[in-house]
Amino acid sequence: VTLLDYGAGNVRSVRNAIQLMGFHIKDVTGPKDIEKATRLIFPGVGSFWAAVDSLKNRGLIEALREYVQEDRPFLGICLGLQLLFEYGEETGYVEGLGIIPGGIKRFDESSGLKVPHIGWNALHLKQDASILDGVKGRHVYFVHSYRAVETPENKDWVLATSTYGTDFIAAVRKGNVHGTQFHPEKSGVTGLNIIRRFLGGVAKQAEEAEPGKTAVQLAKRVIACLDVRTNDRGDLVVTKGDQYDVREHTETREVVRNLGKPVDLASSYYMDGADEVTFLNITGFRNSPLGDLPMLEVLRKASEKVFVPLTVGGGIKDFTDKDGRYYSSLEVAAEYFRSGADKISIGSDAVYAAEEYIKSGQKTGNTSLEQISYVYGNQAVVVSIDPRKVFVKSPSEVPYKTVKVACPGPNGEQFAWYQCTVNGGREGRPIGAFELAKAVEELGAGEILLNCIDCDGRGEGFDLELVKLISEAVKIPVIASSGAGTVDHFSDVFSETPASAALAAGIFHRKEVPIALVKEHMSRAGIETRF
Repeated sequence: VTLLDYGAGNVRSVRNAIQLMGFHIKDVTGPKDIEKATRLIFPGVGSFWAAVDSLKNRGLIEALREYVQEDRPFLGICLGLQLLFEYGEETGYVEGLGIIPGGIKRFDESSGLKVPHIGWNALHLKQDASILDGVKGRHVYFVHSYRAVETPENKDWVLATSTYGTDFIAAVRKGNVHGTQFHPEKSGVTGLNIIRRFLGGVAKQAEEAEPGKTAVQLAKRVIACLDVRTNDRGDLVVTKGDQYDVREHTETREVVRNLGKPVDLASSYYMDGADEVTFLNITGFRNSPLGDLPMLEVLRKASEKVFVPLTVGGGIKDFTDKDGRYYSSLEVAAEYFRSGADKISIGSDAVYAAEEYIKSGQKTGNTSLEQISYVYGNQAVVVSIDPRKVFVKSPSEVPYKTVKVACPGPNGEQFAWYQCTVNGGREGRPIGAFELAKAVEELGAGEILLNCIDCDGRGEGFDLELVKLISEAVKIPVIASSGAGTVDHFSDVFSETPASAALAAGIFHRKEVPIALVKEHMSRAGIETRF
């Protein structure tokens, strides 16, 4: 199998999927490799222009166009599908390969649509093709801000559509040429079967049973989070805190809570039905050289077993290691993506960037958030917000957005604002969660991971007032986090707020509430759920 990797984003998962099926990979190093290919897979994430630019610089455009025009076996994934079209509009008009009539345009946000389109959505088949035989009404995973639509000119190419606001092209096929807007390598066993069918190894995988409920629309996501840090013996372990305190307080000393090995837990969450897995690396990049970080090895190993999206956060900033070597945040992110991450999560660095942006009213283009978003696309960048509730008697007391609270404060206060923190919740900053969310959306965030220090580890439910405030303030997806303790807390947050996803850690680690039980409950409550 020949793989065209143009160097942007996470291609490791595609490699792992191909190797899982017993195939050898030949990387494209020049036009001759494309000419000699018997089966070519072209996965892509990031921006249209960057991909075209990379292909041109490597002298691959014409070889790729000829390969597809000759109707040779081809599978384009995400951007690999988009480049088959005539043009893209992400950064002005940029020519594509011109194989399929039409262009790649941004989703229309005017009706309140959250963009990027992130998550598990349904497919509507338009023609028969063996490559999608195994989907059978299941959800597949999308992450993109731009799409193509069906027209009379390209109708004969359209294999499947999906719906997000309006219908868009989800898969194409003509002869031996295939393309998917969704990511099969991130769509669990269903997606692996799609890749296997393209490679011609159908017999190696037993067919999945029919899903209990047919996919209809974009599902609400259930995300399992692993808080990872180095324990007192130097081992990388999964831990869980209570209001961000990860140490077990004993009579003699404090020790880091150890809830298991990260790769094993991530794999078990994938098998249990988690829609995504998030690693929050509490230790960050304090000492190790970038190429020698234990967290990178965790990602590499996890991506061999976990075929749903992986997000990693912690230490995404400029830093200098113990040997005096300087690394930019872009280098750190690139290493994470190469190691198997699909998205990176930025915390404290995003707070400082937002403060500067609000103060000056100008984008510098130099912040980690802006740089990573520019190179990899905003769909690859999550901003993690860690606020705490501050009660006030009147909204006029503070220059920040307040909410009227259902439960008054200790002195009968009827209002509160949410103060953002940095350094793991240890330091409060002069910016509210509302203001931060609006600013980071402008700076290039594609998703918000919304924590709440007051609710963390309590198991009393998400802070619905906070989730509603932020979800309604921005046009990007919001992940509710902190406080889940029962299955009802998931249905509550999806029924009462526009949150796109809900994340939990402790209840999954301790097996108090299985992921499967959460999803069964959501489905019974009438919430679109991926099985």
